[in-house]
Amino acid sequence: MTRLRIALALSAGACAIATAQQPAPPAAPPPAWVAVTPIEPPATPLASEAASAGVTRFSFLAYGDTRTGSGTPSDMDAPNPEHTRVMDGMLAKIRELSSTAMPVRLVLQSGDGVLRGVDGQRWNLGFTPVIERLTKGANIPYFFTAGNHDVTGGPPGDPQRSIGLHNTLTAISRLIPAEGSPRRLSGYPTYAFGYGNTFFIAFDSDIAQDTTQASWVANQLEHLDRARYRHVIVFCHHPPYSSGPHSGASADPVPGTGVKAPDRVEPSSAAIRTVYMPMFRKHHVRMIVAGHEHLFDHFVERYDDQGVTYRLDTIVSGGGGAPTYTYNGEPDLRGYMTAGGAANVRVEHLMKPGLTIAENPHHFVVIQVDGDKLSLEVIAAGGARYTPYPGGVSKIALDDKKPSSAQ
Repeated sequence: MTRLRIALALSAGACAIATAQQPAPPAAPPPAWVAVTPIEPPATPLASEAASAGVTRFSFLAYGDTRTGSGTPSDMDAPNPEHTRVMDGMLAKIRELSSTAMPVRLVLQSGDGVLRGVDGQRWNLGFTPVIERLTKGANIPYFFTAGNHDVTGGPPGDPQRSIGLHNTLTAISRLIPAEGSPRRLSGYPTYAFGYGNTFFIAFDSDIAQDTTQASWVANQLEHLDRARYRHVIVFCHHPPYSSGPHSGASADPVPGTGVKAPDRVEPSSAAIRTVYMPMFRKHHVRMIVAGHEHLFDHFVERYDDQGVTYRLDTIVSGGGGAPTYTYNGEPDLRGYMTAGGAANVRVEHLMKPGLTIAENPHHFVVIQVDGDKLSLEVIAAGGARYTPYPGGVSKIALDDKKPSSAQ
């Protein structure tokens, strides 16, 4: 019996040694590299700054956070059906306005076009077919700014960000000003263009603290002909403030204190507040179009400069197809407003998102430029009734004389 036990022990030990000496199974191969195909531009490009100098009346559409596949297992293989529904509505609105004095001349997208921008297949199969319905099918220029899902949330130099940025820039390479253009920051998804009496600037809010980018944006603003460009519209992914789950706002007080917990502001939004908002006030930027929050939200910032009160609207339109968010709480902007100093900054929350998903439909916005005046209409996908503004309206004048009146 003793010999048997010894034999079994030696056998087990030999097996263990043999097992330990076996090579580890090979690691799973990385996803196959899929080159991104540039989105086809419209046959008729947007009129140049010089050619459009006399234009003072037109419309543009804005939306964001389209993502790919709506989280389904095949989300690399087909477009997000909710994005498709939003695009259906946009194309219908373009047709409706085509014969009016306010035709749609361009579309802005505030980022997060796809779920994972490092995957080329998501751009080619999940995003581009929807966008080309607009560019190729309707002959409408399309301008895109990078979101965190497109370029990842990593810092400059991060390998994953580099791949996502490469894919993003490739996808939109034929839609935005070319490298070397004075309206383009080389190597960045940061650019500007003018149409009629309105100037547009896109910057990468994922790296809002980047000084090279901030200096470029400031230079564009400092040398802008404001006698011509009555409106400056900035579009980026992260808003300076919002009331959805990305706002960092706490809806509940600290236990046992009755005092609201401090906001946990995301780094990109914090950088926009400190780096960009003073710049935007200095140069009287008229509107920010952002996303990141998968809902519709609208704030109005008013400030004083040389005895004149100015208005800056922040439109959060992240209802392009990504999973819907709901209202989370009011951002604590007391410190932000105090930091504005002599500008006497005050912020009004013009309308609040709903508390339920049903109250926050996928949507897009129509912004109309009429000389010195702007107006906005929000439209739900599928034609659903959506009237989120005070008084139960969906269209308002962005004018302090009529801050919430229907048109």
